[in-house]
Amino acid sequence: MTYVLIAAGGGLGSLARYLASTAIMTRLGSRFPVGTLVINVTGSFLIGLLMTLFTERQASPYWRPLLVIGFLGGYTTFSSFEWETFAAIREGGFWIGIANVFGSVALGYAAVWMGALLARR
Repeated sequence: MTYVLIAAGGGLGSLARYLASTAIMTRLGSRFPVGTLVINVTGSFLIGLLMTLFTERQASPYWRPLLVIGFLGGYTTFSSFEWETFAAIREGGFWIGIANVFGSVALGYAAVWMGALLARR
């Protein structure tokens, strides 16, 4: 059952990542990979929220494989983030690459922290 939950969550998370990132980039059309940044920050918020809820409150053992390992594993885009940073720097966008690294790390950390705070209320 755990494997089915992880696979189902991963498929849904990957689809959500694709749809959200495509919609963001279609609207903004920027050289900066803002779609990936938004996905990483919202994924960080959700993992902070969910893991705090799951570890500090009684939760079904099925929620973590479905939502954290599966959905968020498919939703977050760290490998895409790394590639887009590399590509930006390689193509002469040094400051775009650096902004992406610092933006993703700083905003992602802040989102985990806020998600954990919200879960404790």
